[in-house]
Amino acid sequence: MLSRTCLASVRRGSFAGAARASASAPPRCCFSTEAPTATKEKEAPAAAAAAAAASPPTPALQLDTRNVKCADVKVAPMNESFSRFACDTNTATAFTTARVEKVPLDLTWVMRSRVNKSGVDRRCAEIGTRRSIKKKWQAAWLLKAMTCIDLTTLAGDDTPSNVHRLCEKAKSPVRKDILAELLGADAADLKITTGAVCVYPARVADAVANLAGTGIPVAAVATGFPSGQIKHEHKLEEIRQAVADGASEIDIVINRQAALCGDWETLYREVSEFREACGDAHMKSILAVGELATLTNVHRASLVCMMAGSDFIKTSTGKEKTNATLATTLVMLRAIRGYAQETGYMVGFKPAGGVAKAKQVLTYQALMKEELGTEWLQPHLFRIGASSLVTDIERQLYHQATGEYAAEHYLAMS
Repeated sequence: MLSRTCLASVRRGSFAGAARASASAPPRCCFSTEAPTATKEKEAPAAAAAAAAASPPTPALQLDTRNVKCADVKVAPMNESFSRFACDTNTATAFTTARVEKVPLDLTWVMRSRVNKSGVDRRCAEIGTRRSIKKKWQAAWLLKAMTCIDLTTLAGDDTPSNVHRLCEKAKSPVRKDILAELLGADAADLKITTGAVCVYPARVADAVANLAGTGIPVAAVATGFPSGQIKHEHKLEEIRQAVADGASEIDIVINRQAALCGDWETLYREVSEFREACGDAHMKSILAVGELATLTNVHRASLVCMMAGSDFIKTSTGKEKTNATLATTLVMLRAIRGYAQETGYMVGFKPAGGVAKAKQVLTYQALMKEELGTEWLQPHLFRIGASSLVTDIERQLYHQATGEYAAEHYLAMS
């Protein structure tokens, strides 16, 4: 049975003790949007000593994490990103959870983006080996991951009955007997649901009817998903119709031609108009990273979409040959972090496509926690586009509760 500390971590998302080294400073940046500056290590010893004597110690909240040793960083619980990334060089004076607002397109900022692919690959290669989450802590992390899943069906044979079945799974993604074994008397108090249900626009009304009164939002893919190869005015109308049918989240696909040709003004204008068409519905911008050719394009497209008012940036449609990867995730997370430092807005992130196993989602969670902090591990800032992942997480939780693995057909299908 999960301890009280683990149970509290599921509720708060703090995961205290789960990955103890996560409180350390993030590794050195793999890319930069500005010219390199001289580091403290290169200062003359005498000059450095004189400067240290003349100025008071830098407060913990003012530490610039570049080239700072782990032992020097003091991280407040549930306040990782504020502690790590607040520094005198930031334009933003504070981070805000208010909805992201559109800001003017800054092409100078966009074009400064450069990605060191070798550095990104090294960082991604080590994350899975250094962050090991076991036993009761693994169960706590997986329960939290379940609450961040956008349970998805995007098939040509979707019917109202399929959507009804999906919505029932979203309401109760983990069998009650498994939760009772893991949580004991606390199982009744801890309501576990998925983060949202994601469907095609034609199935939005069905999903809204099935989820009425549950508080689970309905997300709709739009703008000619997955290719986006329809006229712009048709994309806007598709968004408006989905919102009118009750969708509270819209997953839009960006114009890949504009991104590949470096036409960032067109991309910014189109995404801005999508955001306006969404109204109060939150907008997730799908970059289709497997079709953007380079990691630099991924970083630049991320910045442009955030400037245009995207509430989330999302890796993929799930229909491309290459979908979510740790490399593209790292690049997008660094873009989110840089955007927060510059504007103060906390933009969400959604990996989609290829995240099908519980072990994979633990790695993504660890990367999110290290790069952005616990604040970004909540459903309003972190989503996972998946369907089969729910079943694999439930199997892992069954093993945690009973010591045995259940075949998939013993668990309700998503």
